[in-house]
Amino acid sequence: MTPKERMAIPPQAMPEQDAKARAHNMNEVALGYTAEMAKTEASRCMQCPTKPCMQGCPVAINIPGFLAKAAAGDFAGALKIIRETSLLPAVCGRVCPQEKQCQKFCTMGKLMKDADKAVAIGRVERFCADLARESGTEEPVACAPKTGKKIAVIGSGPASITCAADCAKAGHSVTMFEAFHKCGGVLVYGIPEFRLPKEIVRHEIDGLRSIGVEIDTNFVVGRTRRLKDLMEKDGFDAVFVGTGAGLPKFMDIEGENLNGVFSANEYLTRANLMKAYLDGEAATPFWHGKKVAVLGGGNVAMDASRMALRLGAEKVYLIYRRSEAEMPARREEVHHAKEEGVEFHMLENAKRILGDDKGFVSGIECLRYELGEPDASGRRSPVAIAGSEFTLDVDTVVVAVGNASNPLIPATTEGLEVNKRGNIVVDPETNMTSIPGVFAGGDIVLGAATVILAMGEGRKAAAGINAYLSK
Repeated sequence: MTPKERMAIPPQAMPEQDAKARAHNMNEVALGYTAEMAKTEASRCMQCPTKPCMQGCPVAINIPGFLAKAAAGDFAGALKIIRETSLLPAVCGRVCPQEKQCQKFCTMGKLMKDADKAVAIGRVERFCADLARESGTEEPVACAPKTGKKIAVIGSGPASITCAADCAKAGHSVTMFEAFHKCGGVLVYGIPEFRLPKEIVRHEIDGLRSIGVEIDTNFVVGRTRRLKDLMEKDGFDAVFVGTGAGLPKFMDIEGENLNGVFSANEYLTRANLMKAYLDGEAATPFWHGKKVAVLGGGNVAMDASRMALRLGAEKVYLIYRRSEAEMPARREEVHHAKEEGVEFHMLENAKRILGDDKGFVSGIECLRYELGEPDASGRRSPVAIAGSEFTLDVDTVVVAVGNASNPLIPATTEGLEVNKRGNIVVDPETNMTSIPGVFAGGDIVLGAATVILAMGEGRKAAAGINAYLSK
């Protein structure tokens, strides 16, 4: 096809559940492409010789290559190309911010002068992965002969899954240690079922077991066992730390200690990992607020807002101190939240949380803002408007203003260098820390980032581990 013919192909919209229905169930919102839709969307790829889309992919998937296979109906061949560099295509196809990564550089979007008309790379990726999983046609993973080396992987999120898989494929014996009772890290405790079905995560964890990775759950490194003991007493030749950014940040405002105030971490973990939404079936205590205020503008804030609706909230306010243009959340998540009934309050922020005489949340006092000059991130800084206070009647407040790195391992490991934000400092080439043989990657190094960025970190660390052990 000529470029003109490709430009004439209409973008394929993703089928979705009806907004009113889905706001009250936990089923996946986006229903996925049909085979014909995937072929049609893949056919829109210009097959640019310079492959600009690849520069936006943290793991450098050969995007034109897999799209060409998909356009020809060879979905197995497309998946084989994806899996050369990406271990979690069904996950990334659902939750990665493609519009800020690969699709940002898509030639089609630039030619159409509309970023929303870029090739839907993630949706085609998702279809290829789902088809193979559902049909049972995934190819087995080949592993090198055993090296006799032992690797400990701490945590079981995207960075750890990727590192564990690459080390196991290199022939090393890998044991993964997870603090919770289920594996998957942020994929199971943070991202809701309606965005990422947990069956998909379980399938990927089963894939690790199939190549020999041993998994110990309810094992808190730093408490159950110290990191250095894994090497000095348990005989591990190398350790990868992928414990994420699970320490919630609060706003240090009056009333944050009231009953009915939650970090988004706790709120989502109770609902996602512990399935509190199964009212009457799950034994998880949960606060069913009727009027909920969520503070923040990222994907976690969108998840918490949409979860509140599904847990029976009659009113959900999303309060963000900048305008919608500055929101870090994916456009798709913002769109879905609005469709489902979340009420957006832009250029506003909480000043204090109000309580009743029994210590329960009774409201939230907010200030209105205007945008000033850009800050260090390039976004315009919010400036409070004096005397603009107003009150919202709420019984629940969820704080989703970011997370810091998990502090437990740095606090219990002498000689492990961290920066002023508590992130572990690593060699940028190998991801080795200040302790020889100890590597780290993902949010514990980057701060809160994306799934695909964490995977890239895990892959780089695995290469560093393999090089270190070969010496």
